[in-house]
Amino acid sequence: MPAPRNTFKEALANRRRQIGLWLGLADSYSAGLLAGTGFDWLVIDGEHSPNDLRSMLGQLQAIAPSATAPVIRLPIGETWMIKQALDIGCQTILVPMVETAEHATALAKAMRYPPQGTRGVGAALARASGFNAIPDYLHTANDEVCLLVQVESVAGLSAIDAISAVDGVDGIFVGPADLAADMGLRGQADHPDVQEAISSALQRIHAAGKPSGILTSNQTLARHYIDFGATFVAVGSDIGLLRQAAASLRAAFD
Repeated sequence: MPAPRNTFKEALANRRRQIGLWLGLADSYSAGLLAGTGFDWLVIDGEHSPNDLRSMLGQLQAIAPSATAPVIRLPIGETWMIKQALDIGCQTILVPMVETAEHATALAKAMRYPPQGTRGVGAALARASGFNAIPDYLHTANDEVCLLVQVESVAGLSAIDAISAVDGVDGIFVGPADLAADMGLRGQADHPDVQEAISSALQRIHAAGKPSGILTSNQTLARHYIDFGATFVAVGSDIGLLRQAAASLRAAFD
């Protein structure tokens, strides 16, 4: 029996549009609720949310009964963090602040068992292998992991062609907020200069034959990115939805 099929990776490879949502509440109960709402993928955010390995595990378990694909965004691209996230059963990892092909290459290796990579072999203890209940896991896991690298700086954009050429990078995610800040336009992700840089980045990613992704809660921009060819687009967050709905409800009684 092989490792579970990564339907999200398969969808990206076939350029099937994937609409996602960010999870920042760091809570398995809300993650389970949102997994039943029809989103193609949910990002369990470890960079800007108060998640640790156990809270990520709880959210993976809550999402598992649904058809929604979980993605873990790590705080940083460290080999040991990738190893732990894979072992708790997440097959798709998003790594922020990737600026060079060398960094992307190291991340791709960390995702895979030797001899193709450097992932530590401890599958017998891991949820990923069903705690050793999947006999062919070690031999098939490499094919089912999915690495998404986040390009969100001027340096990262300048290296997109080289990053796109790295074997083992399955998709490139453009980060508008950090990119805007790096361009001296902090808090202005919708600025024309930022949007021009994003459009150029998406075009170069597509020309390299890689799927592209992005996050925006602006529905007009989201549709623009989709029309431009972005494959995996996150269109909001649990925190944003909750705050907006609560504020709207309260305002209805003013």
